[in-house]
Amino acid sequence: MARPASRFVCQSCAAVYGKWQGRCDSCSQWNTIAEDVTGHAGGAVPGSGEGRRIPLAPLAGTAGAPPRLTTGLAEFDRVSGGGLVAGSAILVGGDPGIGKSTLLMQVAGAVSHAAACVYISGEEAVDQVRMRAERLGLSGAPVQVAAATNIRDIAATFDAADTPRLLVVDSIQTMHLDSLESAPGTVSQVRAAADVLIRLAKRRGFSLILVGHVTKEGTIAGPRVLEHMVDTVLYFEGDRGHHFRILRAIKNRFGPTDEIGVFEMTGAGLVEVGNPSALFLAQHRDAVAGNAVFAAIEGTRPVLVEIQALVAAAAPGTPRRAVIGWDAGRLAMVLAVLEARCGISLAGRDVFLNVVGGLRVSEPAADLAVAAALISATLDDPVASSTIVIGEIGLSGEVRSVTQTGLRLREASKLGFGAAWIPARQAGSRDVDRADVPEMKIVEISRLRDLASLFGRAGGAIPETVR
Repeated sequence: MARPASRFVCQSCAAVYGKWQGRCDSCSQWNTIAEDVTGHAGGAVPGSGEGRRIPLAPLAGTAGAPPRLTTGLAEFDRVSGGGLVAGSAILVGGDPGIGKSTLLMQVAGAVSHAAACVYISGEEAVDQVRMRAERLGLSGAPVQVAAATNIRDIAATFDAADTPRLLVVDSIQTMHLDSLESAPGTVSQVRAAADVLIRLAKRRGFSLILVGHVTKEGTIAGPRVLEHMVDTVLYFEGDRGHHFRILRAIKNRFGPTDEIGVFEMTGAGLVEVGNPSALFLAQHRDAVAGNAVFAAIEGTRPVLVEIQALVAAAAPGTPRRAVIGWDAGRLAMVLAVLEARCGISLAGRDVFLNVVGGLRVSEPAADLAVAAALISATLDDPVASSTIVIGEIGLSGEVRSVTQTGLRLREASKLGFGAAWIPARQAGSRDVDRADVPEMKIVEISRLRDLASLFGRAGGAIPETVR
């Protein structure tokens, strides 16, 4: 009998090595490499025996829209692209305790009234799942529940004609395949378990939702393995200090990426937030120095968020730069451009930047709003509470146009904003139609120096203390 071959796999990035070593050369993590017994000799190639011919089809042809199973939760359906596609696999990741199991229990409860649904828990007993369902008011939902971790048992149960329309597995890291000697949660077990479940879902035509734990860096464990195997990757994120959660699509073969759904965490579970802009701006009333409102685009949805900046005297030593919800490297760039192009030097002062509500903003269109908040905090001159700021800043101090400006302005107009600072319109650009927002006062900015001149000091004069 051939002796099982051994290899060593990084549990963080799935890199393979011939022998053990302390540090992974691929992801630079320490003590993440573990032995993985593949079950075949080094010279044998799995699946190298006799095969069968696969059917070929022409590229030309007609294909109807894939049938979708709507969950009844509008925010979840928005993020998934309009509902669950038959035979699709969805991976939901998030920090421990953020509410992944609560969300999926509510999804299962909503789906079960229209289609058969099964919830398998590898972390809780059946009675514990029932207690959570009772707390969420779902004890009467026709959801079938099981506590299991053996992939062979799960596959044997659902490899039948009467399979459910939706199968939820919580979580994939607790599942194991007994043909592998590695422990549950390792890269080889996660990959093998997910592969069996995904193949079963595509063969039987039911929708599969897998829950994935995240690492200390905030990524799903074994990301290069799982994220490439599934059709859709959703991250459930949020700050525990806030009462709302954001479901974000990172990958979606059947819908738009970077789409978000907003939920509010309550004692009775998650409640959908149909107008997230109103939620993020709930405390935005009076004009305060250092605050600016930015209209972001999350997928297909415009979301208005408040950006706060604080500039304070620094203690002796290196000034602090603290950023929450934005890229720290981009903040350093904006500070450098402010000093080089506008004469505003903050090199000797502490700078704090915060995106209110815990939302993570990544698009460059927030540059101008960040600059406005910094200038406002430096000059102690507030931006009007009814003004939104949109624009990307270049290294030479120019303000560049951004996409979907018209959509951003229309959303701001609906919420009662009466003015907007936006990039100067480029020749031939029709993104902004003034007829759509006739009540808004639009100020076009072509240079960053023009932004400083909009504040109360004549000509944008900068005090000597900050030059």
